[in-house]
Amino acid sequence: MERLDPELVGPIKMIMSQSQLMSFDDLPAARDASKKMIAAMKMQWPRLRGVKMADRSIPGLNGAPNITIRIYRPEQQSAPLPALLWIHGGGYMLGEIDQEDLTAHQFTLSGDCVTVSVGYRLAPEHPYPAPLEDCYAALKWLAAHGDEIGVDCSRIAIGGASAGGGLAAGLALLARDRAEVSIIFQLLVYPMLNDGNIAPASDVLLDTLFWTRANNLAGWRSYLGCQPGGKGISCYAAASRATNLEGLPPAYITVGDLDLFAQEDIDYARRLIEAGIPSELHVYPGGCHAFDMLVPGSDISKRFVNDMHRALKRALHN
Repeated sequence: MERLDPELVGPIKMIMSQSQLMSFDDLPAARDASKKMIAAMKMQWPRLRGVKMADRSIPGLNGAPNITIRIYRPEQQSAPLPALLWIHGGGYMLGEIDQEDLTAHQFTLSGDCVTVSVGYRLAPEHPYPAPLEDCYAALKWLAAHGDEIGVDCSRIAIGGASAGGGLAAGLALLARDRAEVSIIFQLLVYPMLNDGNIAPASDVLLDTLFWTRANNLAGWRSYLGCQPGGKGISCYAAASRATNLEGLPPAYITVGDLDLFAQEDIDYARRLIEAGIPSELHVYPGGCHAFDMLVPGSDISKRFVNDMHRALKRALHN
């Protein structure tokens, strides 16, 4: 942990001591531990003001089950606003929209927008393409029903963190190719993009904290329904596999340099730039995976969140 930001060391050590959170050998136990951690985190959140929240059940595509979405709107909204479709993380196997309440409230206020959070189906019970199609169904619903919730449908952004960032990147590719919904921006927060990321990044960084290579393999194996890194895997499932990045919306990619996803995220940003896509990349020295959620009061986390919020507001309102 010698390279970890000093403010992160103590809290990260404590979290890593909770072994059930760090292993997917028993997925029900890992999910239960995740729920308990989220509940504990919510107890520490500040009181959320200025945003009204409502859940809706919307139809899935092609006979798929209904999807729960959570809509966050500024209490003082007086005119249609741009929207952010937000996708939670959890390695494709964990997570729920409840964990995103604070993040979504902050996006809604700082971005002066309507935020819609998606409760997609989880792997391995529902492997690709089910989670991505749920996100696409939510995107289509938002574009078709935005006027009902005060959205300017000409200004829809998408985003997500970790596996949610991977789903957002895949969704950007899918929306481009299906050409049914226009997206103006993609906010990719330490996105999980490369199913072939199984080797150590370097002699110095043999493995990573909190989200390890073993966890990464388990997540990809569950999502893909097969061994990751092989042939025939769709770019919509693993965005790093895309050979054509032209025509995608502008992107903001942010990650810590000690995150397992750092190299794949940097590479994806480089390829977007080479394809002519306006892209902004931020790499935070001393940051591990999800450090902003785990230690929100640290200086590095505050800078991370503030930078992201400013980027979203610029994209939605410029």
